[in-house]
Amino acid sequence: MYNLRVLSTLTLVLLLVQTMFSKSIDRHALVTRHNVVLRAANVNSPLSVGNGEFAFTVDVTGLQTFEDAYNRGIPLSTMSQWGFHTAPNPKGFSLEKFPLTLKETYGRKVPYLYYEKGKSPAEMEEAANYLYGNPSRLHLGRISMALMTTDGNLAKLTDLTEIHQELNLWTGQISSHFTFDGETVKVITCCHPDNDQIAVRIESALIAKGQLSVMIEFPYGATAFNGNGADWNHPVAHQTIMTRKGLLRADFARTLDADHYNAALQWSNGSTLNETSKHGWKLSANTHTHTIEFVAAFSPNELPVNLPGVSETENVSIVTWKKFWSTGGAIDLSESTDPRWNELERRIVLSQYLTRIQCSGSLPPQETGLTCNSWYGKFHLEMHWWHAAHFALWGRSELLERSLPFYQRILPKAKAQAKSQGYDGARWPKCVGPSGDPAPTYLESFLIWQQPHPIFYAELSYRSHSDRQTLEKYSELVFETARFMASFAFWDKNRGQYIIGPPFADAAEIYFSDHENQWNPTFETAYWHWGLETAQRWRERMGLPREPKWDDVIAHLTPLSTKDGLYVDAETATGTFSEPGRNTSHPCVLAPLGMLDGGMADRETMRRTLHKMMESWDWNNTWGWDFPMMAMTAARLGEGETAINALLMDKPKNTYLPNGHNAQMGEILPIYLPGNGGLLYVTAMMAAGWDGAPKGNAPGFPANGRWTVHSEGLKPAP
Repeated sequence: MYNLRVLSTLTLVLLLVQTMFSKSIDRHALVTRHNVVLRAANVNSPLSVGNGEFAFTVDVTGLQTFEDAYNRGIPLSTMSQWGFHTAPNPKGFSLEKFPLTLKETYGRKVPYLYYEKGKSPAEMEEAANYLYGNPSRLHLGRISMALMTTDGNLAKLTDLTEIHQELNLWTGQISSHFTFDGETVKVITCCHPDNDQIAVRIESALIAKGQLSVMIEFPYGATAFNGNGADWNHPVAHQTIMTRKGLLRADFARTLDADHYNAALQWSNGSTLNETSKHGWKLSANTHTHTIEFVAAFSPNELPVNLPGVSETENVSIVTWKKFWSTGGAIDLSESTDPRWNELERRIVLSQYLTRIQCSGSLPPQETGLTCNSWYGKFHLEMHWWHAAHFALWGRSELLERSLPFYQRILPKAKAQAKSQGYDGARWPKCVGPSGDPAPTYLESFLIWQQPHPIFYAELSYRSHSDRQTLEKYSELVFETARFMASFAFWDKNRGQYIIGPPFADAAEIYFSDHENQWNPTFETAYWHWGLETAQRWRERMGLPREPKWDDVIAHLTPLSTKDGLYVDAETATGTFSEPGRNTSHPCVLAPLGMLDGGMADRETMRRTLHKMMESWDWNNTWGWDFPMMAMTAARLGEGETAINALLMDKPKNTYLPNGHNAQMGEILPIYLPGNGGLLYVTAMMAAGWDGAPKGNAPGFPANGRWTVHSEGLKPAP
């Protein structure tokens, strides 16, 4: 007979444990303890407001007053998903006219859109550069303060004192306070959640003195690899037509070559707008006013007659951000005794804010989001996973799914690309703009690890809402992607195996100089297996038979490549740990058991590989998403302490700035949102688990008693 007293005590203990793990998180406290507070100008940490389609990045004045100073750090821009500019093309360069390069592939010539300086004919260079650089993302307009000293000189950044700027994450508002010329200036800046519009309120005695006014100026588009997308040196190359719509409203019709968009400024009583230059206007208040309020809106189409005012925009921002933080996932680490908890939690919270405003729009984001440009403002489809897959694990699948219609829109082009190369299905490009057209470059056309991504996105969406509607919505993407993958795998009858490549460029981009003599990459082979198996499950869910060809490929892929008991990059690239200079860049050999579920991986081989990487990898020459990638593998192997060490490793490209951005490569690539997105994916895994994870709370965190993890609203990873 059982002892009832003992059973009663055990029941009480279990209830207490359950209560501890199910403790409701004070989300307001969790979020606001990580509000960004700046007490000095920091050109590497400007703050942004946005909504996923549009973002406005500001300096310590709450506007874009000191653009030149911030261009040395993180530039100040006004950017959108739709705002691109195409430079004049007098020579008529086009993809259709660009000569394709034939690559030998198992006895047949396959055409690729390839250009590499020094290897390709020199006469291809001008066309290749134009096609790569156009279109470029555009700075839609600078909104700044005209701050004047009493003797009429423009303010310098160093003239500002008593700076206190705060991003209130709970409301999505930036409050900026500073002193200039003996007077206090207070600014509130926020973004409308549904419109490409900011709202600003400025209070200062300097306004009545005529020392503070607001400027709105429009640049030409810069065809530049990086920067803020603005060219201020060619005022005659573009056109701005201002029209009045009442006493308190002005509209601006913008024309840059063949591109057009609209902007509008709407302000409060007591202010007047006057033209100051060909593309610039000043908003000034009268001598009895200490306040300037205005909204500024941008659109590719005609703007509505009535714009939401400042108060309305502020209110809807507060409501929208409160809803964002109050729903979806949350992780609270505040009861942990490990001193690193606060920094990890800060990164998690700020990464949610940044990916919400930068990575949740209708297009896949560029690596610098809507903050500034990288790769001419284009986006990399292999990086889309790292920007946005986490939304599904955080209970916000709709934010991932906003960008999936892009793949459906360019599906005909992807199918045409596959067909032109003799493959079935749809072959997805790598580096593209809104049209989905690739550019001729040395690497992009050979990269293949983005191919299974649409299957992964569809699977995440199905796990969020497992219904017939979701299956039908994304089945074509899944099946056409799988058709290409199965077609790309080559049957080697002598080996009795399917071969991946050549040509291909590996995800780590280490062996990209020799596309034609590389095959069976470790990560890509595992991803082919996972993608095809997942596509088969989709067929089964829809009541369709499994595709025999897909099953044949799944069953006959080559085993993952090893050397000396460790996983290596590829069958033809085994020097990952033995050749100088190969233990660098992305540690992608970890992905088969980490990012993926380990369907082709041996756990102990992967454990040895992980430990070897921790000891000897060139971590100074990695990228921001590599640290979360390593943590995913550590978590699945039950090595929570290694996962934490990876996430918080003190290395240059694992730096998270005061504004929450993952710092990367200075002026070339100042911020790197794949790092933020990867961090969110792995921490959701560590807190909520994954398919087949050990039972219990936070299976990916260390079980050393120093981490207390409260989480809610998260979903397990595949």
